[in-house]
Amino acid sequence: MPVQNSTQAALYMPFSRHQWAELRNAVPLTLSEQDIVDLQGLNEDLSLQEVTDIYLPLSRLLNLIIGAKQQRGQVVQKFLDQHTPPSPYVISIAGSVAVGKSTTARILQALLQRWPEHPRVDLVTTDGFLYPLATLKRKGLLQRKGFPESYDTKLLIDFIAAIKSGQRNVPAPIYSHITYDRLAEQQIVDQPDILILEGLNVLQTGLDAPVDTKRPFVSDFVDFSVYVDADERLLKKWYIDRFLRFRSGAFCDKRSFFHHYASLNDQQANETAANIWDTINGPNLRQNILPTRERAHLILRKGRQHQMDQVLLRK
Repeated sequence: MPVQNSTQAALYMPFSRHQWAELRNAVPLTLSEQDIVDLQGLNEDLSLQEVTDIYLPLSRLLNLIIGAKQQRGQVVQKFLDQHTPPSPYVISIAGSVAVGKSTTARILQALLQRWPEHPRVDLVTTDGFLYPLATLKRKGLLQRKGFPESYDTKLLIDFIAAIKSGQRNVPAPIYSHITYDRLAEQQIVDQPDILILEGLNVLQTGLDAPVDTKRPFVSDFVDFSVYVDADERLLKKWYIDRFLRFRSGAFCDKRSFFHHYASLNDQQANETAANIWDTINGPNLRQNILPTRERAHLILRKGRQHQMDQVLLRK
């Protein structure tokens, strides 16, 4: 089992992959092999065994926790003798670029919506709340994309506050990884039982702000948080591998913001991807993302081939 640092040892109960898998407690796998293929992130070797060992126990844990919260809400409503709009249970998924947050979020959505107690599970990515490309250029933030200051924080907070207050038909911006910009259409979130919010900086608090601020943070609205973790050397390799795949895939689309990368040879593509990691993604990880890891309720630790090898559950 990987060695825990002192903070993790004080805050978390560690489980090996085998120990965690035993907590599944005979929960049936409701996803087919084709479902798994559809949920795969680019360059990830996601298997039925990974879903069975890691995500089924997690979905069982979340189902128990959410059920307890729903019962508490019913008790409070009975005490107050009034009906209030339902407040969804918010789960955040944090972690580095290329670690597989999107895949984790999609798997949890697919599993949780199969529990009869909460069939409506929506997934929103904070990429949509990045400032539009023109705004980033005007603010000189294009090379800081993904850093906290590159997000329209007010828009994001207004969105999550509306969701938690039970408002209906709340719009969320949608991001295109082809155009590297927001799309004109929006995602409408209408009182889900569960909202999964996936993004780089969803665990940040006022402690991370460069100046003292009294404004709320996304983490103030989150009920349960997951951090997907891996060594930076693996993250960099996975990012470069993904870049190489994009070169012959998404980058070939003439609408792509990165279309000019499609003509790079292997050496040029490796050097370009490594430079992007070293100047943008790596510094963002070390300065803004990794310091929030120990705030998560659960840490999923990955080893080689994107396989989970340890789970840390907050005490």
